[in-house]
Amino acid sequence: MTRTSRSFRTASLAAVTALGLLATVTACGGGDSSGAASDGKPVTLTYWTWTLGAKSTVEAFNRTHKDIQVKFAEIPSGTEGYSKLANAVKAGNAPDVATIEYQMVPEFASQGNLIDLTKYAGETVKSKFPESVQSLVTFGGKTWTVPYDVAPQLYYYRTDLFKKYGIEVPKTWDEFKTAAEKVKKQDKNVRLASMPKSDPALLAALSWQAGGKWFATEGDAWKPGVNDAATQKVAAYWDGLVNDDLVQSYAGWSPEETKARTSGKTLSFLGASWSAGGMKTSMPDLAGKWAAAPMPNWGTAASGNYGGTSYGVLKGSDHAEAATEFITWLTTKKAGVEARLADLESPSSALPANPEMREVAAAKFDTAYLNGQDVYALASQQVDTIVPGWTWGPNQMDVYTAVQDTAAKSGFVAGVDAGQQKAESGIEDRGLKLAK
Repeated sequence: MTRTSRSFRTASLAAVTALGLLATVTACGGGDSSGAASDGKPVTLTYWTWTLGAKSTVEAFNRTHKDIQVKFAEIPSGTEGYSKLANAVKAGNAPDVATIEYQMVPEFASQGNLIDLTKYAGETVKSKFPESVQSLVTFGGKTWTVPYDVAPQLYYYRTDLFKKYGIEVPKTWDEFKTAAEKVKKQDKNVRLASMPKSDPALLAALSWQAGGKWFATEGDAWKPGVNDAATQKVAAYWDGLVNDDLVQSYAGWSPEETKARTSGKTLSFLGASWSAGGMKTSMPDLAGKWAAAPMPNWGTAASGNYGGTSYGVLKGSDHAEAATEFITWLTTKKAGVEARLADLESPSSALPANPEMREVAAAKFDTAYLNGQDVYALASQQVDTIVPGWTWGPNQMDVYTAVQDTAAKSGFVAGVDAGQQKAESGIEDRGLKLAK
């Protein structure tokens, strides 16, 4: 396995200056450091997440920690989940711990939704995670969240149906289009894949892979490029495939999307390292019929980061120290990683950001579903193909919403144009500088 990641340093100090984190978040502050209740009773933490394996993880933690007990609640992923978290902070009833994907860390920190974890987790982040991962959660010398996983893109395909239709695993996007044409020609009811218009994170990852940069900084100003040339190429490519009826466009994570895969109407899908765990629960009858491969590329081996999670302590928590103990156990302890994979109802295949934990996860994950394939080894190899230079923006959730809503109505090119407009207006609306 690849032991280190040299790829994606997404948040530079210049970006921090432009984001205004130091001024904004210092003013917003956050809770105290109490690690144990003054009355001698266990500290009770609330924990909100959508990630697989959370239930078994919390149960294992509670069995082994007398002074801290965790109550878990599942929330939706994506923009709906982040809206719920942000609204909970405003209402004063936010959880102590929550999952924060890397693309949302700058926005949540700049809005004052996160407690500065530097004195609780700063040394852990420095010592346990590669520098490239540290930079996703550390801005202006402050540690805002603790990394859990990295998420290089992977391509999942039905081995039996690829054989049936005489399809080779596409290595490039040109080969992908050719394969899509071949499948449709053989069966008008079957398609190679589906490209959801409801998943802006996937479009961002594909743009990242192609060399796009949705945000950059010039001095203390932000320069959005949500519709830059590389992204326009990607958006036009998928608009073409959708308009020519070469791929489906089911809503991401919908029953329709899953049914098309289970019934053999969709032969492959664009995923990430974390996808394998969900396949075991959503398509249990297809064990042994799927395999994973590197994502098709534009001529050079490359990947984007499709998701990837960290854990933060939300503003208003009175138990930052105890919350950090729970987070540290989740992200850097063998028992925490094993517990996440012990959930038979929702096993996790997330690739740990802490290199020491990758072998632990690989040893625990059941490879039978992918017919013995070591998805952890493949994902680890892909980490170093993640294109460097990507920066997340200060109003990422609004940009995602604009892309998603417009793409659903008018296509991906229109979606990224709408995202660009929202990026520009949002930066100025927040009192940040927009590069001219």
